[in-house]
Amino acid sequence: MTDLVNVSFVKPGRKLGGTVVAFVNDALGFGKAAGALGIAGLLKQAAATAEFKGKPRTSLDLLAPRGTDLDRLILIGVGKAADMAEGDWVKLGGAVVGALGKTAKATVLFERPDDEAVDGALAAEFALGAKLRGYVFDNYRPDSEDAPKRKTPTELAIALADTSGAKAAWTARGAAADGVMLARDLINEPANVLGPVEFAERAAALRTLGVDIEVLTENQMKKLGMRALLGVAQGSVRPPRLVIMRWNGGKSKEAPLAFVGKGVVFDSGGISIKPAAGMEDMKGDMGGAAAVTGLMQTLAARKAKVNAIGVIGLVENMVDGAAQRPGDIVTAMTGRTIEVINTDAEGRLVLADAIAYTEDRFKPKFIIDLATLTGAIIVALGHLQAGMFSSDDALADALNKAGAATGELVWRMPLGPDYDKLIDSKFADVKNVGGRDAGSITAAQFIKRFVKKTPWVHLDIAGTALGSPQTDINRSWSSGWGVRLLDRLVADNYEG
Repeated sequence: MTDLVNVSFVKPGRKLGGTVVAFVNDALGFGKAAGALGIAGLLKQAAATAEFKGKPRTSLDLLAPRGTDLDRLILIGVGKAADMAEGDWVKLGGAVVGALGKTAKATVLFERPDDEAVDGALAAEFALGAKLRGYVFDNYRPDSEDAPKRKTPTELAIALADTSGAKAAWTARGAAADGVMLARDLINEPANVLGPVEFAERAAALRTLGVDIEVLTENQMKKLGMRALLGVAQGSVRPPRLVIMRWNGGKSKEAPLAFVGKGVVFDSGGISIKPAAGMEDMKGDMGGAAAVTGLMQTLAARKAKVNAIGVIGLVENMVDGAAQRPGDIVTAMTGRTIEVINTDAEGRLVLADAIAYTEDRFKPKFIIDLATLTGAIIVALGHLQAGMFSSDDALADALNKAGAATGELVWRMPLGPDYDKLIDSKFADVKNVGGRDAGSITAAQFIKRFVKKTPWVHLDIAGTALGSPQTDINRSWSSGWGVRLLDRLVADNYEG
């Protein structure tokens, strides 16, 4: 991974040169600092020529603007500045970095065009968007044409009066940016580099931030009776791992929050093999585990005042003479038996044991699991929202609010006994698929059978974690979706 943007917060009033970025509203108005450059007439003329109207995140790029000492002036539209929400400032940061291109240094005049005071926290949101837009995964492209640029990241100075507020807010937002980028890195890595053991080693690196790490081996999981998870792994020569990450930032006896991630480092489908077209994308079938790992890094880096558990089940689902077959029956850690109808419905088997272990051992306040689980959720929601299934209305509402604040949106999907009947088995307690109809719902119903009484949410992130449309804050194949959502959930609801 290469981080192409370094941000800093500086006081305004410095002599400006080089490249400067200023915000312009839909009336082509700008703030005091931009006005001091004497650009009113120039802006009017250039805007008319370029048909620039100050619409949100559009840009007007002026080289060596007359009457100034600048090499370049980039004007970024903000529309009606008074209507900008928190998430709009994040997107604006990404749009500015996109407009800067390969610029080595730039100063952003961080001011509202209506001259209202700007809270430093919004500058931190802007910087978050800038950092996320600057992410590039280039580990395996040393000779690409962009290689020189990657050696010289853009130095982005954000000029505003409230530098102290911006720096204080950046502690948390910078941690979130790093957590997202860690998740993106993990998803982008090829499966031959990142197997279960290697993933576990990367998660173990969080020890340097004060996270307690345990790694369960195959033999330890056998002793615990995790035959559902192990059944998925038995066709691969690469041994499975279960990683437990513990951040103890809250009161000593306070029940933790639990986050569980599906970590299928590569999914061939097993005996129920996937079509060849697009199978390379199945290196990202550990997006849930990546998000949980990124979240745990974020919480630790910003020293969140909460106790949190991150559990990730790491396996590879391969075709082999030892692989489980359709029709096999395995016994999960809970003692519940599962008829494996389709070996490509493997993630729910991993989650069944990982969730049961988490609930039984840690007795958390809630469990939220994340998984790139079904193609059906993409059919339902596309790549813009994750499917949310929940046994608890209050927890679902809190996630909705966190999604609205961060732009990582969730849409609540139904659960119910009629859907549950679709996964009843003739030969076991439950079967792992319920047919073509309501595929994401029956997958959630399956997972629900392995949760006892703990409030629970399942997030199907198949459409949002990888291969999602490029946005103002992400130009990578993987998005790191879920890190900011869950960090915001924790910050807004569970920290003292």
